[in-house]
Amino acid sequence: MEHGSAGRYRVDVDVTDNSRRIPFSAMFNFRDVGGYRGHDGRTVRWQRLYRSDSLHRIDDTDREAFAALGVRTVVDLRRPYEVTRDGRVPDFTGLTWRHVHPEHAEWDESPYQPGSDLARYLADRYADLAQTGTAGLADAVGVIADSANAPVVVHCVAGKDRTGIVCALTLSVLGVADADIAADYALTAEAAQRFAAWAAEVMPERGTLPPAWLASPAETMLLFLAELRAAHGSVEGYLRSAGVTDAQLTALRTHLLH
Repeated sequence: MEHGSAGRYRVDVDVTDNSRRIPFSAMFNFRDVGGYRGHDGRTVRWQRLYRSDSLHRIDDTDREAFAALGVRTVVDLRRPYEVTRDGRVPDFTGLTWRHVHPEHAEWDESPYQPGSDLARYLADRYADLAQTGTAGLADAVGVIADSANAPVVVHCVAGKDRTGIVCALTLSVLGVADADIAADYALTAEAAQRFAAWAAEVMPERGTLPPAWLASPAETMLLFLAELRAAHGSVEGYLRSAGVTDAQLTALRTHLLH
């Protein structure tokens, strides 16, 4: 561990995909999205943007390790009732909690049909969210774009869908290849079984979680990004239509790329 800027501590994170996950006892999908190759061969900075499942589970065991990351801002993408139900991230000195809700339909309204194309189903849900949740997605990307907010953690419940979309949009603006974005998204599968076990313990009334809630096939993200570009010309074009400014897009590249 070494000192970061402004006297904060940062935890050294190995730059291999196998080690980008930061282990916690009560969170299962916390990882750094740095290290990917972006525009002009520049690399996404480590220890600036993290993604995670819900941070409300931080307990005494994980508190010191989380504090050591020096996180300044938490972007919580959960629905208001999910925040009310589970609670928010515990208080830490210097930590700002930002609740940003990209509005979208409940998945129960369009349930996955067993035997159908799972990647296609998920990509359709993501396309729906990108259409109805434009303001929230723009707000989330805008928070990430402001270097004064970094390091930032983006999370939802499982850290897969809403979080996956925000991180995919951000990485795309940074020039990361779709294949790398999809591979990053697919890393969530490693945490799915642990998350499922936790959900079975704390939410037994929900029964066994549907496959679509746990799966993160890389093809889903490839479909989503390709179809978003087909509709808007580029990911930047989509974000501009959602309200992200050119200055914010430039700021993203300036402070998140080496």
